Amino acid sequence: MKHIPSPRPPRSARAAAAQLPEFQALDEAHRAALSMLQAFKALLARLEAHGLDDAARHSARAILAFFDGPGRHHHEDEERQVFPGLLASQDLDMVAHVRRLQQDHGWLEEDWQELQPQVRSVAEGYAGYDLPMLTVALPVFEALYRDHIALEETVVYPAAQRQKLALANGRSGYPVVL
Repeated sequence: MKHIPSPRPPRSARAAAAQLPEFQALDEAHRAALSMLQAFKALLARLEAHGLDDAARHSARAILAFFDGPGRHHHEDEERQVFPGLLASQDLDMVAHVRRLQQDHGWLEEDWQELQPQVRSVAEGYAGYDLPMLTVALPVFEALYRDHIALEETVVYPAAQRQKLALANGRSGYPVVL
């Protein structure tokens, strides 16, 4: 009896290409950042409705811990793991995207340095925080973060992964033409 191979599944039914572990970690950091931005908005709503209470202090401590720790380290990881190869490529559009993301890292850090003392005041139980300032500044911080993440996940990370896979498979990753 002759064996007839099963037909090849359509593309939509095939598993997606495996993601490199370092990019999984970077994506997880993005999900955590988006979650912390939601928590930050909830904190401001809580302060508006209930003032400084235990729940507000607890939330502020979590926000501080993230943006002072993993959030900041995430940007350092990108600068070290993702950006160098793309900056060395011949793709001028990609180089411009990466330069913009580097500039965003500076702006996000500067924005956080402005927000941090206010959040720290809440975390430590001091009523000296400036809720009107936070209410104006948080949407700017959040919009930049969301825009930044979107560019990384839709353009820069896929290009960096293709480049790293090409290098791992013995092909030159330079120049990267996307």
